Amino acid sequence: MALIYVSAWSDAAIWRAEVAKHLPGETLRVWPEVGRAEEIDVALVWKPPHGALATLPALKLIVNMGVGVDHLMADPQLPKGVPIVRLVDPLMTEQMTEYVVLGVLTGLRRLLDYRALQAEQRWVEIERNVAPPSHRTVGVMGLGELGGDAARAFRALGFKVAGWSRSPKHIEGVETFHGMDRLEAFLGRCDAVVCLLPLTPETRGIVNARTIAAMKPGAWFVNGARGGLVVDADLLAALDSGHLSGAFLDVFNEEPLPAGHPYWRHPKVIVTPHIAALTLPGMSEQIMDAVKRHKAGQPLRNVVDPIRGY
Repeated sequence: MALIYVSAWSDAAIWRAEVAKHLPGETLRVWPEVGRAEEIDVALVWKPPHGALATLPALKLIVNMGVGVDHLMADPQLPKGVPIVRLVDPLMTEQMTEYVVLGVLTGLRRLLDYRALQAEQRWVEIERNVAPPSHRTVGVMGLGELGGDAARAFRALGFKVAGWSRSPKHIEGVETFHGMDRLEAFLGRCDAVVCLLPLTPETRGIVNARTIAAMKPGAWFVNGARGGLVVDADLLAALDSGHLSGAFLDVFNEEPLPAGHPYWRHPKVIVTPHIAALTLPGMSEQIMDAVKRHKAGQPLRNVVDPIRGY
C-alpha cells in the first residue's frame, strides 16, 4: 500500500524525505499524481480539495498535518468511517502561546499608537502610569490544548485570566466560564480577548455584533484560531466606532486575505499571514507515528471526534 500527500502547501519534497527517513519502504505520492488509487491507504493532508479523498477507495487513515480540521469536516464527500488524526504537538502549542502573548502585549502596551508616533517622529509618552498586569484581565476563548497553555502563560505573566469554553474546564488560577449563556459575562470583564476556539457549526461567527458589544469598551482582540469565527463587518464596525481599541489577526474568512480588504490598511489592525503556529519538519515524528500505528494495528492518538468536529 502507499501514502499520498494532498496539501495546500508546496513542500512535498520535505515530506518525501521524512517518509523515507521514518517509513523506509513506503511510497509517498503527491496529489494529483495518484497512480493506482486503490493502492493508497493513508493520506497526509492539509486543506485538501473537497472531493479529493473520496477518490481513494482503499483509504484507511487521514492524518491532518495541523491542529484545525474544519476544512476537512466541511467536505461533503469526506469518506465516512475513516479515522482522522490531527496534529497536537508541543512545538505548535509553544508557537501559538508565543504569538498570542505577543498579540495581547502589542495591544495593552499600545504599540500601534507608538508606531504611529514614530512615523511622525514624535516623542510622546501616551501613558505615564501603565496599569500592572495584576490590574488587567486577559480572556481566552477556548481552553483546549492551545487555549489552556495560553491561559497558563498569561497567568505566569501576572495577569488576571478568565477562560471560556463550551464545556466545563478547570485551570488553576483561571476564572473559568462555560456555555453560551455565560459567554457575555466572560467577555465583559476582559481587557483583551484571545480567540483559540475550534471552528465548528456552533462556533462559526461567534465573534459578532452581539458578543462584541458584550466586550469591555476599549478591549483588544486577538484571533489565532480560524477566520470563520469572526463576522468581519461586525469587527470592523466595532473598531471604527472605538468600542474595540484594535485587533491582532492571523486568520481570515478568505485566505490569502484579498487585496483591498479593509483589514490591510485599517489603522487599528495588525495582519499576519496565518503563521501563528506552523507545522515544521521537526513535528514529523508525530505524523509518522500515526502512520506506524495504523500499519501495526495499534490504537491511534489524537483522533478527531466527528460529532464535535475536533
